[in-house]
Formats: sequence, C-alpha cells, structure tokens
Amino acid sequence: MEQNQDRTEAVIALEGIRKSYFMGRQELEVLKGISLTIRRNEYVALMGPSGSGKSTLMNILGCLDSPSAGTYVLNGHDVSTMADNDLAEIRNKEIGFVFQQFNLLPRLSALENVALPLVYAGIARKLRNEMAMEVLRKVDLTERSHHRPNELSGGQCQRVAIARALVNNPSIILADEPTGNLDSKTSHEIMELFNHIHAEGNSVVLVTHEEDISRFARRVIRLRDGVLESDRLNTAPAPTAAL
Repeated sequence: MEQNQDRTEAVIALEGIRKSYFMGRQELEVLKGISLTIRRNEYVALMGPSGSGKSTLMNILGCLDSPSAGTYVLNGHDVSTMADNDLAEIRNKEIGFVFQQFNLLPRLSALENVALPLVYAGIARKLRNEMAMEVLRKVDLTERSHHRPNELSGGQCQRVAIARALVNNPSIILADEPTGNLDSKTSHEIMELFNHIHAEGNSVVLVTHEEDISRFARRVIRLRDGVLESDRLNTAPAPTAAL
C-alpha cells in the first residue's frame, strides 16, 4: 500500500476521510476512513465497482462535496471544513475537471469554452483569449477554435474540455471517465494526450472502471465497500494509441 508516503510533496493528502448520508433516520456510511497521499506529477487511476465509494471520493477530491469526518489538504489548503464560497474559489484555482459528458456550453465556441475558468478568475478578455489559444494549441485544435461543440467530433469536444481543464494551470487534473463516450480509437488518442499532459509535469487523477484505460496510469488505487482495497504502481509500459 502507498498510503503512508512522505507528504512534503503531496498535492492531495487525505487522512481518515469518512462520508455518510442519511436516508430518513438510517445512516449510510459510504467512505470508511480513507487515508491517501497523491504527490506532484503523479498519474493515478481511481477504480472500483458500483457502490465502492469511488464517485463519492471523486466528489470530495474535486471539492464538489465535503467529508463527514477526516482531513483533506489540497496543495497546502485544508479544504475539509471550508464554506461553499471558499470551496468554489479553491476549486476554480486548483482543479481542472474533465468529464465523460464534456460539459461544454453549446452556444460558446471552443475558444470561449476554454477561456471560461479565466472569466471566473477575473482575467481580462485579451489575455484570457491568448491563454485559451495557447492550450488549444497544446491539444492540436487551434484551427477549430471558433467552432461550437455541435460542429466538433466527440474526440474534439473532449480535447476542448481538456484544454479548459489546463487553462488555469491547476494543481491537479481530475478526469471522470473521460473516454466513456468515445470509440476505442479516439479513447486511446485521448489517453495519449493525458500521457503528454502528465509528461509536462501535471498531476492527473483518472476515475475509470475500464481496465485498459487504467493501464495508462502509473499508479492504480482500488476501492471496495468504502475502503482502500489496493494501491499499487503500474510497472508495465503505458499502452500506445496503436494498441
């Protein structure tokens, strides 16, 4: 198990994280004391069957939900007990999200979708457009920058979403089933892009139920019944898009 790593270079440090929900008077404990460290420039796949607590843990990692107990330190910020407004600010600054459904605004161009986090950050239009165009270049979409989502393929839409996740230079990229709506060839192309993003020094947490997709990560963490079942390093070379 990799839980007790040196935390000095941790971008994520969880200690005793618990999460319960109430259904009437009945308490349902979903996470049962998760302790976990993810260091800078790690590439982690988070896996688990339905009901394992994987989605709940992802929501806590993404500051979309707060734990019932335990401590969560994100890039030096204790976010465990933050108010919603403070959480929203940290989320926009520290986390880049990539979702299965892309979550692009249909009336905005690719460039405008990518620039959206910079609008919330209060960056002037000229600069944010320059920053957005730079990350679109990284995902090889500069020629499609003024196209709307309905004018793009699924793979192109996911590239726009990845560019949007990168534009704020976040502490961590959190990708939730990022290939779930893509065919096999496009899925592997997107995962090659994540390989490149990781190689440039980004920390990536990939939530997936697909074993072949998890093979791209350097470390695989499995949950079952609200606890860590296993935490191991991937020793085999990462797959390539040709596989």
